[in-house]
Amino acid sequence: MLDQKDGLFSIRQQCELLGLNRSSLYYRPMGESEDNLGLMRLLDEQYTRTPFYGVLKMEAYLRSLGHDVNTKRVRRLLRKMGLEAIYQKPNTSKTNPEHEVYPYLLRGLVIDRCDQVWSTDITYVRLASGFVYLVAVIDWYSRYVLGWALSTTLDADFCIETVGSLLEHRKCEIFNTDQGSQFTSPRFTLPLLDKGIKM
Repeated sequence: MLDQKDGLFSIRQQCELLGLNRSSLYYRPMGESEDNLGLMRLLDEQYTRTPFYGVLKMEAYLRSLGHDVNTKRVRRLLRKMGLEAIYQKPNTSKTNPEHEVYPYLLRGLVIDRCDQVWSTDITYVRLASGFVYLVAVIDWYSRYVLGWALSTTLDADFCIETVGSLLEHRKCEIFNTDQGSQFTSPRFTLPLLDKGIKM
């Protein structure tokens, strides 16, 4: 905005041209109250100890310390600090109705040697500025992680590349996954089936 004495337009005219409400020019946001800052410090300390606590447990924690807070206030303060409970998020394994569904082959199976059964799944890893997806392949007998990869998206490519690099050097008898679209995609299953691996 130009100062009225320097410009050709008044403040009112400039606001009209920019589509701004004139009162927003004079608004100065208020900071958090001392009471809220104290609560935020307590929430931050408790989050460090128990990052899996959600809004309700944080509210109960503050109430146990004698603070009269409600769920809405605790939720707002946690959001303002960017704190979110760490827990397993849903929808890392969405099925695709066009992909083939494979039977579960491990029921009653005795797993007594390495490279008999491999398994894979996707989870996420929380970062300071978001999260990434982690795929890992393990051997069921040894519980050894055979391969892993990170991705910022849930597409099938990082899963296909991880398993593909393993198949260059060794193979298993059974490859166990959930029915997520990444693992039922023909691009994922065909290299396994071509090597005689049961899905």
